[in-house]
Order: sequence, then C-alpha cells, then structure tokens
Amino acid sequence: MSSGTTIEEKRKIVDEVLTVYPKKTREERAKHIGVSDPEDAGSCAVANNVKSRPGVMTIRGCAYAGSKGVVWGPVKDVIHISHGPVGCGQYSWWSRRNYYNGILGVTSFVSMQFTSDFQERDVVFGGDKKLTKMIQDLDRLFPLNKGITIQSECPIGLIGDDIEAVARETSAQIGKPVVPVRCEGFRGVSQSLGHHIANDSIRDWVLGSRDIPDEGTPYDVAVIGDYNIGGDAWSTLKIFREMGLRVVALWSGDGTMQELAHTPRAKLNLIHCYRSMNYICRHMEEKYGIPWVEYNFFGPTKIKESMRKIASYFDDKIQEQTEKVIEAYEPMMQATIEKYRPRLEGKKVMLLVGGLRPRHTIGAYEDLGMEVVATGYEFAHEDDYERTAREVQEATIIYDDPTAYELEQFASRLDIDLVGSGIKEKYVYHKMGLPFRQMHSWDYSGPYHGFDGFPVFARDMDMAINNPSWDLIQTPFES
Repeated sequence: MSSGTTIEEKRKIVDEVLTVYPKKTREERAKHIGVSDPEDAGSCAVANNVKSRPGVMTIRGCAYAGSKGVVWGPVKDVIHISHGPVGCGQYSWWSRRNYYNGILGVTSFVSMQFTSDFQERDVVFGGDKKLTKMIQDLDRLFPLNKGITIQSECPIGLIGDDIEAVARETSAQIGKPVVPVRCEGFRGVSQSLGHHIANDSIRDWVLGSRDIPDEGTPYDVAVIGDYNIGGDAWSTLKIFREMGLRVVALWSGDGTMQELAHTPRAKLNLIHCYRSMNYICRHMEEKYGIPWVEYNFFGPTKIKESMRKIASYFDDKIQEQTEKVIEAYEPMMQATIEKYRPRLEGKKVMLLVGGLRPRHTIGAYEDLGMEVVATGYEFAHEDDYERTAREVQEATIIYDDPTAYELEQFASRLDIDLVGSGIKEKYVYHKMGLPFRQMHSWDYSGPYHGFDGFPVFARDMDMAINNPSWDLIQTPFES
C-alpha cells in the first residue's frame, strides 16, 4: 500500500478525474495513465510517444528544443546558429542553467544567441546565401570558436534550404567543423526526436573525425547526458576522479567539440540522461565496441549503488578506491539525513518532468523519508516507463504527457505536500497553496547531483515544504 491508499483506490481516483472528458477523449487519455502494481509488470507501461491530443494543453517542447536546448546548446566552444525566424532563437536564449568554464564570447558561447532572423524574402528566395555569409562573419568575429552548428527551425525544412551543402562549403572555408542539424520543430511529436537528430548529427559529422595522439589509460571514461544544470556535472566529475577514473569527454554540459570527437577512445561510456543520449551510446557500442552503463547520482542510496556498478567494470584497484570514497562521504550523508529527515518524513511528492528526473530523483526523496506517489514524463518512450517500474512503490500513479487539469486534480485528490515540475506549472501550484520546486533547472539552485548535491537537494525540499508563508495564504481553491 502507498500513501494510505490501495491500488484499487488509486485506480478509482484516476477514473474519477477522467470522467469530466467526452467519451473519446476519456478513452484516449485512459491509455496514458496507470497505477503501479507489483503483480502486473506492465502496469507502468502506459501509452507514450504519440501526438498530444488537439485541444488538450500539453507542456511539451519541439524537436528544435530537443537539439538546441538540450543536446547541442551546452557544448561551450561552439557557435550555435538558430537558423530561421528570430522567435525560436530568442525564446531558447539562455533558457537552461548549463554552467561552463571559459570566457564568454572568446572561448565559450553557451549563453550567447545567434540567429539568421529569417524574413519573408528569405522564405521566398531561400536563406542559403544569408547563412553562408553569417558563418563567415561569425568566424571572423569570434576566431577562437571550435566549430559552428546550424540548428534549423520550421521554415527551413518547408522551403528546402540545403544546409548540408552550406555546411560542407563553409567548413572547408574556415577550416572548422560546421554541422547541419535538421531539427525543425514540426518533426516528431515532442522534443524527443530532436535529441535523436542531434545525436545522429554528432555521429555523422563529428564523432571520430580527428586524430587521437593520446593512447589513453585503462581507466578512461566518457560522461554522456549530463548537462551541468546548476553545476551537476562538476559534482559528478569529482566523484569519478576520486574513484580513479579519467574523464576524457563530457556530453554536453561544459563539454567541447574536441571532447565529442575524441569520445571513441573511452573504455566505458557512463550515461546519465538515458532519453536524450542512449542513441549515441548504442552507436559507439556497435561501431567502437565501447560498453555503456547508466548511473543515478541523486541521493546517497543511488549514488553508492551506481558507483559500485561502475567500479565493477574495472579492476580491484578502482573497486577498492570506490569503497574508500563511499566511506569518506558517509558521515556527511548521514548528517544530512539526520538533519532533514525529521522535517520531511512522510511528505508526499508529485512529479512531472522530462528526461530522467521522474524516476532518478525518487531515491533521493526516499532517503529523506518522503514518498513519490505520482510521477510521469513529458516526452518519454516505452523503455523509460520500463525503467520507472523498477523505482516506484506500489500504487504510484504513472502518467504520460498529462494535461494541466489532470495534474491539478491529482495534486488535490492525493493530498500532495510538494510538486516538482517545470516553470510553466510553478505558479499554478503556488496559487493552490502547494509547495513547488522547479525540477528542470533546480529552481535556480543546485547542484543536486552527487555527494555535494544531496545536502543542497535536502535543504531546498525543506525550504519549500516547511516555509511558514504557506500558513498565511488563503487560496482561491479553498474558497
């Protein structure tokens, strides 16, 4: 039993919430919402990765967002051109907290925005010449850039601009990689296809494209799918280095073009965000024979579990060193739990996030005595829900691409203490009088990964839930 209710009671709640819909919509949405049941291994396998129902508000992004905003955007020494109308570029400008080392405008360009600013004449006559001149000008203005990507917006795919030809021509002219990325926003049903397209562009235009003078060590690894939100990757790298591993590439927060190109020299790929980067890991396994393993660095239980799993791929030296690292951090983790668990024990959490967070953060909440009673994804696939089934407790409500109405109803009916989702949901729940944490970019806090991140995570959850201001709020929902 979970949250004081049974599987049957949770299913009744789901049915009641869906009752408000017309019959056809109710039947369609029912496929996307389930209740976890240990006796039914497929209970978390809700319908997924299909187009959102017209007229039902979704919080998904587009393929451009998946490529520019997630996979390519955090590569710091590369200029990323938003090729198309100015709007997409403007709204993707510095939208996530992908921290990086470097000098802005000299060696790093993550928080700058470059757009070809398409006008009507470009749609009619094509934007190839404009794009070519833009790449030439940018290379002269920022001579220390290590490459350029062309992130195509919707009109580019519609008018058929040959961005691949422009990339080949300008790459020869400037002597650096120029990578075309066909991530027009209308492709696919969500940002998920943008991840895949971005992975394919790295595979076809970057991976293994340079000589590798360094012969490497037996302990070389690549970190895949860590975007350094609030410094997460830095906390992660610290652990790997203390274990005795050498990180030769970081994808893609605080990463570089050279690291992407040199990744095939790694002995093991360590993947954090499975949804956005599993494609490239599978490719490197098939072409270069590099194995890969998923890890979860949220909360001490999952951190220790992941460290031991990674160490098992190496010799006794790494395994013994890993145990020493775990032992060294144990007092700090225990002190954090002893401080915050009494303030958070029994609190119920509802999540809706993208990527890995709907399942990876469950262990961190449980370390603090909290319970995730409902969770789901914006753009997950079937394999994400298979992985989620291993993490959730019995009678957890699982939803795919839920509507705003469904989330509000679940939050109210499940007597939730904390909601973790994106910025678009935040103020709705504040008006409902419910504590909220923005879990896409840690609500401007962080890091949340690793041993350094867990005390920050625990502190933030305590501040959100136990803030005395909630006692002063009378919400319109109460009246």
